[in-house]
Amino acid sequence: MSSLAEREIAQHEEPASFATQRKVRTIHLARTARTNPADQTLQMAIMHPLIGVRQAMPLSEVLNLTMGSFRTSKMRFVLTALGMVIGTASVILVVTIGLTGKRYILQEIQKIGTNSVELEYSAGGATAAEQFLYNDFLTRDDERAVDAQMPSVMYSSPVLEMHIPLSFGGSTVKDTLVLGVSPEYRNIRNLLVLAGRFFDQEDDSAHIKCTIVTEPFARERYGSDDAAVGQTIEISGIPFTIIGVFKESVDDFGQSEIADQTVLIPYSVARYFTGTESIKQIYFSMHRMEEVPDAATEIVRIVQGRHRPNSIYKAQTLKELLTTAAKVADALTTVLVLVAAVTLVVGGVGIMNIMLANTNARVREIGIRKAMGATRRDIRLQFLAEAVIISLAGGVIGTLVGIAMPLSVRYFTDYSVPISAWSVFVGLTAATLVGVIFGTYPASRAAQLDPVEALKYE
Repeated sequence: MSSLAEREIAQHEEPASFATQRKVRTIHLARTARTNPADQTLQMAIMHPLIGVRQAMPLSEVLNLTMGSFRTSKMRFVLTALGMVIGTASVILVVTIGLTGKRYILQEIQKIGTNSVELEYSAGGATAAEQFLYNDFLTRDDERAVDAQMPSVMYSSPVLEMHIPLSFGGSTVKDTLVLGVSPEYRNIRNLLVLAGRFFDQEDDSAHIKCTIVTEPFARERYGSDDAAVGQTIEISGIPFTIIGVFKESVDDFGQSEIADQTVLIPYSVARYFTGTESIKQIYFSMHRMEEVPDAATEIVRIVQGRHRPNSIYKAQTLKELLTTAAKVADALTTVLVLVAAVTLVVGGVGIMNIMLANTNARVREIGIRKAMGATRRDIRLQFLAEAVIISLAGGVIGTLVGIAMPLSVRYFTDYSVPISAWSVFVGLTAATLVGVIFGTYPASRAAQLDPVEALKYE
């Protein structure tokens, strides 16, 4: 019984000769590591008593080996990470520029009057004959009814459109757009008065024959804005005094009712040219842009209830234009980000090339580690960790650089440049993925090296 137990114990014990051989091999490899600078980072790993054939290397030890490799090749680490710094900073700056451009475009469009609703009479019957016979145009009473029932309306103005030939001196006569509007029209359309003034409620109530003209009209006929103020023009034989010159806040490329040659007169005077209270358009301005969609529906409902059931009224807003402009700006930003991502790819290729060269320079180190029991997984994990850390370190520095530039613009100027947290997330995520993708092949190649051939490599 005792002899059987002794044999089982003997089978589990390590032969003295094998233990001696392994000890000698360990001492020899340790001496080799001390004499070879490329193997110095493995000195602690070689002497570590827990590394065995069947034991996986702890992540902390992988990081220690990685940091040791970086310390021995600081310049290689810095130059490799530089590509990721440039790439990540480029992505963040491109997103910042895209957001800035988007905000500028939307602000310019909002100057046209994005808070406004244009109510227009469309048709008065189902057939063409009914539409001609039963005209059911808008009136000032419709405007007053909407103002009374909707507290969200801030300004309102009728628009009476007429085309009247005006003399430009000598025998030159041009067909000129004359718009009869209320004083609030200036606020609705965000008009800029360049010279003189806009007519007010007193002018409208007293039916004063005054007018304000566009900048092209004033310069073509009188030479300058200031020269036009105080001049008299005849509209259908009636003299009107020019009291101001105006222009739109932003060029709308002909999308509004205002043309280059446009004259504005008080609505109370303009209605005498038509001999009727009927108007085709009424503009309403809301307090906030978010109120515009619901307000447009409610305005149509109120006006529709005051007219015949067959009459058709349509409300138009600029919200669709804003939505389209925002989508276009987002698409352009996405394209620019993809272009900037090419820089990240170039940085990733640089990381892969450096890691491949690093693998060739550390063949003997890989052989020593495998001889000490490191598995392919351990080797792959170490080299992949090096690639990811290089890429992520470059990504972090690039993120700081990309954020610092917009912040400096905010600090040294009055303009607030938008900074997106999304761009920071995208930059860091992309840097990490680049390290994983472009570090996988060099890590796999290092893991597949034959330990015997690696130990003989010089």
